[in-house]
Parts: sequence; C-alpha cells; structure tokens
Amino acid sequence: MPEGRLAQKFFTGDEIAGFERDGFVVVRGLFGADEMQRVSRWSDEVESWPEIPGKYMMYFENSLLEPGKRIINRIENFYPYHDGFRALFEDPRVMGRLTELFREPAMLFKDKINFKYPGGDGFKHHQDQAAGWWDYADLFISTLISIDEATPENGCLEIAPGNNKHRQLDREWRPFTAEEIKKMNFVQVPTKPGDVIFFDSFVPHGSYPNLSSARRRILYITYNRLSDGDHRLRYYADKRKNYPPDCEREAGKEYVFRV
Repeated sequence: MPEGRLAQKFFTGDEIAGFERDGFVVVRGLFGADEMQRVSRWSDEVESWPEIPGKYMMYFENSLLEPGKRIINRIENFYPYHDGFRALFEDPRVMGRLTELFREPAMLFKDKINFKYPGGDGFKHHQDQAAGWWDYADLFISTLISIDEATPENGCLEIAPGNNKHRQLDREWRPFTAEEIKKMNFVQVPTKPGDVIFFDSFVPHGSYPNLSSARRRILYITYNRLSDGDHRLRYYADKRKNYPPDCEREAGKEYVFRV
C-alpha cells in the first residue's frame, strides 16, 4: 500500500459496535439492480441443473399450498460449479466487510440458496453454531444476500438481537421451543434485492412459511476466520452422510432436517 494511503474502511465504528452487541448488521443496497438481475439469472441456472449424485446438493419439500406437489427447498455446494457465484462470494465488498467483523481475513465455509417458493416451509428458529459447527470452528459469519424482496408475508428473516454473545443457548441439533422464542424478542428484518445482512453463528434466527404468491430466494454464504482453516470439503462430506440431498437417499429411509 502506498505510503500515506489509508486502507478502505467498510463499516463505521457504530456499525461494528452494533454487530458485536446484536450479532448482526444490515447493509442496504450493497449490490445494485443490474448486479442482482445477474444473480437472479444465475439462481435460475443452478435451479435448472439436473440432480447429480456427488456434486451440488439439491433438496426438495412438500408444498404447503398444493398438496402432493414437490418444490425445490434449497441448493448447496454449488460454489465449485458456477463461475459467477464463485466471483460473488469473493467480492471485495463482502470480503472486506468480513475482514472487519472477524478482525482478520475470512475463508468460505458453506454456500446455499434458500428458494422458499410460494408454499415453501419456514426454517425453525435456531442458532447456526448448534448445527454441529463446533466440529469445524468456534465462530462463523453468514452473509445473507436478498435475491428477491423478503417481506413478513413471504417469510423474511427474523433475528433476536443481543442473544448471541458467542454462547450456545441449548444443546446441539435442537431448534428453540415456542416458549423460548417468546422470550427472545425476535424482530423481522425485511430486505430488498441487493440488501445484505451479516450475522454471526450464535445469533438466534429463523423464518416462517411463505404462504404468499411471491417467491423469496435468499443466498446464505457462510465464512469462518482464515486462521481456523478450510473446512468446506469436510463439512459437505459430513453432510452427505448425515443429511444427503434427495437424489442420494436410500429408498424407504426417513430423513429429518433438524437445524
């Protein structure tokens, strides 16, 4: 860096303090309309991919609005197979902010799109760290990029500010009960295309079903500290064993998604 030239700062001191206090920070309009049109096209591309065992991981669910209809729920581990998304996940506007939040460079851990089409179910309120992530590192930050507008009607993210404090609130693999949720003061965080939410792996969060007519696609890209190592391949190998994508499942065996 040239002498006298200051490194770019992405967050204000108040935003950093808010993240450390609440477990999340919202950046409105980080990506522009043209960029999000490309991201929307890329999402359509990966959604149209055929199911192939051993590659990206596609999951489906029963529609809540059309009984008997199967709809795509999410796709994971598509990072190695799509140049556009790979560049997005390494975008300096994302990596620079993660470096400030981690106080060191970040390493990609996992990637997914939650599609939540009309009739798509919600995601139980939980802490990400409780999903067996202690096996890989003790802190992660997820970057939520809103592809479509997310509203209370179509199941936007809910977060309980200030409940993270880098501690797990209950045993692993268990979402919060209805009584626990009532005590945590969850707030809804609606987003528009291009808005980004950075949140850590201890902040409680979740969302409700989409019973509207509008789809609600959201990217979740999760990172750990660079000093904690590269765990992406091991994470997905473990996930294939414990909760494989639909095309890799044994006939007659029941698979239950927990958190």
